[in-house]
Amino acid sequence: MNHIAILDFGSQYTHLIARRVRELGVLSKIYAPDIKAAKLPADAVGLILSGGPQSVYAKDSLTIDQKIIKLGKPILGLCYGHQLLANLLGGAVAPGSVREYGRAQLEIKKDSPLLAGVNKKSLVWMSHGDTVTKLAPGFSVIAATADCPIAAASDEARAIFGLQFHPEVRHTSAGKKILKNFVINICRAERKWKIENLLNDLIEKIRQQAGAKNVFLLVSGGVDSTVCFALLEKALGRERVYGLHIDTGFMRQNESRQVKASLAAAGYNNLRQIDASALFYKRLRNVFDPEQKRQIIGQTFLDVQEQTSQKLKLDVKKWLLGQGTIYPDTIESGGTRHADKIKTHHNRVDAIREMISQGRVIEPLADFYKDEVRAIGRLLGLPAELINRHPFPGPGLAIRVLCHCERSEASQKLATLWAAIPTLNSGIAEPVPSIPEGVVSTLSRNDIFYSILPIKSVGVQGDNRTYAHPLVLWFNNLSMTGLSAEALAKAEGETSWNKLDQLASQITNTNRHINRVLLLLNPSSDNKIKGQLKMAYLTPKRVELARQIDALALEEITNAGQYDKIWQFPVVLLPFGEKGKESIVLRPIVSQEAMTANFARLPQVVLTQIVERILATEKISYVFYDITNKPPGTIEWE
Repeated sequence: MNHIAILDFGSQYTHLIARRVRELGVLSKIYAPDIKAAKLPADAVGLILSGGPQSVYAKDSLTIDQKIIKLGKPILGLCYGHQLLANLLGGAVAPGSVREYGRAQLEIKKDSPLLAGVNKKSLVWMSHGDTVTKLAPGFSVIAATADCPIAAASDEARAIFGLQFHPEVRHTSAGKKILKNFVINICRAERKWKIENLLNDLIEKIRQQAGAKNVFLLVSGGVDSTVCFALLEKALGRERVYGLHIDTGFMRQNESRQVKASLAAAGYNNLRQIDASALFYKRLRNVFDPEQKRQIIGQTFLDVQEQTSQKLKLDVKKWLLGQGTIYPDTIESGGTRHADKIKTHHNRVDAIREMISQGRVIEPLADFYKDEVRAIGRLLGLPAELINRHPFPGPGLAIRVLCHCERSEASQKLATLWAAIPTLNSGIAEPVPSIPEGVVSTLSRNDIFYSILPIKSVGVQGDNRTYAHPLVLWFNNLSMTGLSAEALAKAEGETSWNKLDQLASQITNTNRHINRVLLLLNPSSDNKIKGQLKMAYLTPKRVELARQIDALALEEITNAGQYDKIWQFPVVLLPFGEKGKESIVLRPIVSQEAMTANFARLPQVVLTQIVERILATEKISYVFYDITNKPPGTIEWE
């Protein structure tokens, strides 16, 4: 069976490219970027060069064996791959005057077999800071965006194409069509790969990897670990799989009880539960750094599992550690050769990596995305209430309760920043006054207020990790969300939401020190933010407050029929507020595989109810709504 070869330069989306090719019924295989032309299989009928976090002009940047280009096989470069082709073949690449993260409008400039059947104007998904500034000889521009004159280029004589945008993500409206044009029409690949073979292949792979060993599986109760539990039992039999659910103290309201009851109702009774919350709180005492939190939580999971194994007198030589790891966990942890680490997932701490290298870990779902995992769950016959739950991170509320240490070096910088807010605001004023007329048509210049928060969060831009500040917007004499009553009456405010989306993208694209934009949902009458940072760590009291607000938010969207329209709904507690109070960030998002995401547009009436209930706790100063897409903001804040 012939296939499409994908050269991986460390993109967050490399496996997503492979998946999209498979969805076309074509086999795809991922190779290291330095593979020699002579080693590339003859049945590779075309090549796709992925994106990546590097700059092609940087010292020691990744490249390819140029003899691959001379093989005469069709080549498609994406993002970094597009820039690399230009750089190698005589063009030029430089930092762009404007970065593009998120949506952009593509306009086709010239007919091309790669863009055949694509509307002259369509939405594409960008994630880049560098850009091709000069075409290589033989190439011509086939499409552009407002900020990227060479968004797509082609040398049709050699069947070499480059796209600055990402057709593999679903936010590119014609992405599937473009990939089909390349894979099927240009490469003439055979459509013989079938997804129906997936489950049998997985079962056979599990049996080969496990051999005679049993599996001790950590079961959080989320979609991934639940499907992994069912898959392992299907492959190995119930007597060879032992499930352990660890209550960390950072679970959602009634989570542990619901996990056990739901799994038992589905026929999975071989699950042991342990309350290890005291140990987790002890180890996380006075810890505020998000990466340190994740490392400690991951190691503690492993330690509790080992202690349980010892109590049960299990021979470690006869058992493998099972985890419901999925591909985003791996790639965001820098788990492929050239990928940047965005954040360490709890199932990718150093001890786990060492166990993996020793062959002591089994992760059947590690190459799949969340929606694929759900599809596998359906093939296994799992009930919808288990596989359609909102994702919940392994570290739980611990990474949704942000901490602050006044004695840290980072804290001193934040304090200086907050004291200088008036100066900084004038320094970053350009993005707001320079908004094109009509972007927020109901607003005059004096209606917009904004400030930087002295808080940082994790983001992903151009396949790189960022750790930067959010900018907060709020509006004068308008409704709670900054949307006019007239706009809300039309299409439920969708037009105004889209304008805010455009505004948020423009701010993050033109300000390197900002990776999120928030909407203040309860502005004061004097239109000022007077909050202060306060020293705060992970305490049962703070976690319980976050748990309470998380529960009421989920209750409101469920009652309003919005639960199934939202992919995930993080509720983030910030150690910032007035008179000792804290603040809340609402972060509902919509996605399919979590590699890209849009902020959800909740109806005004639902938002109003959520905000009123949050403020009724009398423990929250400000309620913010995260209107940042991914990229540039990750789904979780830490």
